[in-house]
Amino acid sequence: MTLDLSAFLATHNPELIHLRRHLHAHPELGKAERQTTALVARRLEAVGLRPRLLSTGTGLICDIGTGEGPTVALRADLDALPLQDEKDVPYRSTVPGVCHACGHDVHTTVLLGAGLALAQLADRLPGRVRLVFQPAEECLPGGSIDVIADRVLEGVSAIFALHCDPKLEVGRLGVRVGAITAASDQVEVHLSGPGGHTARPHLTADLVYVIARVVTDLPAALSRLVDTRAALNITFGAIEAGTVHNAIPTTAVARGTLRVLDRAVWGEAQKLVERILEATVAPYPQVTYRLDYQRGAPPVVNDEEATAVFATAARSAIGDEAVLNAPQSMGGEDFSWYLEEIPGSMARLGVRIPGTDLDIHAASFDVDERAIAVGVRILVETALQALDHYGASQEAGGSRLRAVPPGRVGVGR
Repeated sequence: MTLDLSAFLATHNPELIHLRRHLHAHPELGKAERQTTALVARRLEAVGLRPRLLSTGTGLICDIGTGEGPTVALRADLDALPLQDEKDVPYRSTVPGVCHACGHDVHTTVLLGAGLALAQLADRLPGRVRLVFQPAEECLPGGSIDVIADRVLEGVSAIFALHCDPKLEVGRLGVRVGAITAASDQVEVHLSGPGGHTARPHLTADLVYVIARVVTDLPAALSRLVDTRAALNITFGAIEAGTVHNAIPTTAVARGTLRVLDRAVWGEAQKLVERILEATVAPYPQVTYRLDYQRGAPPVVNDEEATAVFATAARSAIGDEAVLNAPQSMGGEDFSWYLEEIPGSMARLGVRIPGTDLDIHAASFDVDERAIAVGVRILVETALQALDHYGASQEAGGSRLRAVPPGRVGVGR
């Protein structure tokens, strides 16, 4: 049984590019992706599928296929970032202070395209493909926790996702076994003291000095208490203390992020920060402190077996030379919560615009839209090969469903 993806994309790629531009021009923040959810639902319903809204009110899931066999999931995130779009393009964001600067518009479009293609095989799939359109990836806690609470992963053998990579050329995919992204937690240190005159710091508590010690000693101490291979890092992005040159303030605050690639070290990180902070402040008895520590998501630790399926499928779809080993990133991604429950893998989709050096979470971020067709090819082939792989034990010797071989399925390379 075959699927001619080249013919499908020849028909649908213009629509997918138009849809991506519509999403880019009409971004919605996490937990408010109502119009995005409705648009995706309408398009899935138009081909006879039955999407189900998540209990949170945004985001949806949609099963394709009813056959006996495994269920594999494909996930995309829907939400945008609270940034002003600085690009001068026809599809620039029309929502002040909100834009798709992390590629979620592309993720959504690629998954929708894959779903529309797989719908053509709905009655012939040896199992089910579950599309997961997740809200609120950029929020803390991430929306994947709500998806899991909705029991979306029940019966799912493995889950797969793509993430835009503006450093990787279009037509390439980066895969990696193990940690591909870091855990990311938010850290705020609040100090209080009696205040006083800068002429007499010895009679009070010099909070500017103490907060400076915190933002230098805390990162330094962590680097000596944890194996450097864990890549534990705390970086402060904001310090607030005082308003005038000759008065010691009564409050000070430092805000930063803690990131780490090692799952076990992440589990102990908060206790380490608390211990070091207490020791740093202890010499100054008039200073009191409060640590606000908000855990984000654990590292995305790709399963070896699922990553092998992903890589094999991608090679079938876009060619052996196009599948590369992805570097680790210290960015965070709440896809990790799924991998705490079931096997899965996230890969990096090349979206680099030739001649540019853009990055995600920048207001100038954009993609080469040829990546949309590449992503559709990869996700379709991954779904089909994953159904084969995870169904092998259930249907030993059963039929193998494949997309048309690379001459017709592969990217026009």
